[in-house]
Amino acid sequence: MFVLATAGHVDHGKSTLLHRLTGMWPDRLDEERRRGLTIDLGFAWTEIGGRQLAFVDVPGHERFVANMLAGVGAVPAVLFVVAATEGWMPQSDEHLAALDALGVRHALVVISKADLADPGPAIEQARERLSATSLAGAPVAIGADLERVRAELLALTDRLPAPDPGADVRLWVDRSFTVRGAGTVVTGTLAAGTVRVGDELEHAGRRVTVRGLQSLGRDRAAVGPVARVALNLRGVDRQHIGRGDTVRTPGVWLDTAEVDVALRSAGALHRQLVLHVGSAAVPVQVRPLGPAAARLRLARPLPLRVGDVGLLRDPGEHRIAAGIKVLDVRPPALRRRGAARERAAQLATGAARPPACVRADELRAMGLPLAGQRVGDWVVDPEWWAGRRERATAAVRIWADEHDVAAGMPLETLRQRAGMPAAELLPKLLEGTGFQVADGVVRSPGAGLPARVDKAVRTVEEWLAAEPFRAPEADELAELKLGPRELAAAVRAGRLARIADGVVLGAGALERAAGVLAGLPQPFTVSDARRALGTTRRVAVPLLEQLDARRVTRRAPDGTRVVLATAAP
Repeated sequence: MFVLATAGHVDHGKSTLLHRLTGMWPDRLDEERRRGLTIDLGFAWTEIGGRQLAFVDVPGHERFVANMLAGVGAVPAVLFVVAATEGWMPQSDEHLAALDALGVRHALVVISKADLADPGPAIEQARERLSATSLAGAPVAIGADLERVRAELLALTDRLPAPDPGADVRLWVDRSFTVRGAGTVVTGTLAAGTVRVGDELEHAGRRVTVRGLQSLGRDRAAVGPVARVALNLRGVDRQHIGRGDTVRTPGVWLDTAEVDVALRSAGALHRQLVLHVGSAAVPVQVRPLGPAAARLRLARPLPLRVGDVGLLRDPGEHRIAAGIKVLDVRPPALRRRGAARERAAQLATGAARPPACVRADELRAMGLPLAGQRVGDWVVDPEWWAGRRERATAAVRIWADEHDVAAGMPLETLRQRAGMPAAELLPKLLEGTGFQVADGVVRSPGAGLPARVDKAVRTVEEWLAAEPFRAPEADELAELKLGPRELAAAVRAGRLARIADGVVLGAGALERAAGVLAGLPQPFTVSDARRALGTTRRVAVPLLEQLDARRVTRRAPDGTRVVLATAAP
């Protein structure tokens, strides 16, 4: 299917031309038929040369330009009508300015009412006005010659770019209504992607289900692009969805309220304008960034991607202010002095640099290619990644110097100092640096004890060599300046073994104790163990509990224990 919109001044015969081509009156509303004036969007379709063509008929009156823009926003081609009786008129100008701002390149100009006046002047006017726009060179046909019009429409469809049926769905809603017995129905022009009955789509953060699907008045199981579609939705009330909303593939679109855009055919820009994109019309605040770019702050978020086109309009002056092309849907803050000037220079190239580090699904949602170095679920710029590795390793070394007995640098602290967006990236970042990531910290493998701690631990080791199970008392440790952090460092280094809080023995103490206890008559008591080990209850009780936990010993209900012959020390 091929979808075209009409354009042109009020009463130049757009609806009449469609009626002659399709046999259908596009006007839907009683008021439109009573007044003979198109007010809202109308729809008609036909088959020409074996091809299905659908038309979105738009109003030509200046009061209904917003409705016109909702009709052309998602349509790739246009049927531009100029009456021979009046020639080029003010709304001809405004419609052309809108199409030019949107960058529409495919059109057929039809001169209507040629039976009432010489079409020559209107043809010349149309060609002259189109010559400096995106529609330059569009062919011209006389409306009375329907065979020529049909032939030119077929030629126009040959020039249209092929849509992508596998793309993510984003249907801009141009109508919503309720059908008795069916529920909520929305319509729109499907520009890309494929919709199927039973699909789960997303609207306003909630899932909706396609319970029925029509295109050109017929039930369908699936419809691909480009096509006019009507979706019967389950999961949303008609009052909660309307023109300017979207239904889309879940989880792959980013709603954004601030975008950087390139400007096309820009005149004077006021700070308060209306952004038209798809079928949406949203007030925006405009911040110019040089002569050809601006930052837009939207009154409500929209699911936009890089490359989307739209236009800015001043409704008070009935003027198209500029066409826009989205360059960045996640632009950087402009808080520091000079940031806006730097951003303007970046955007002057007509493109914005993608984030240096971003999740792949976010990159897809932004409309950018997955170009860069893949790190798990992330895509990173290789130069940025290498710079962050240097920054991270330097941060770890500085931390180690300042915290010589710490277990390691906490990952969250390193994440902040290295400027990384997520701690999950740090293990990959530190690969090949020699640093180890474990238990939520980063440390150097085999790092020794500081000299002051090493000297104190040697003293304890000498005591334990003489009496292996007589743990130093608290005052003795304090005199050696071995606090909890120093003792923990000695345990991590494999120099001491922790038995309980403030109770340490030499490395291998548990294995040595198991050998001593195995020589006792079985079962044995805590007192038996204490005497055999030559220690106190302060040491014997937690030591036995650790042996129980390791299944070296087993405690009976009466409190006695046995050494398990099959247990390894």
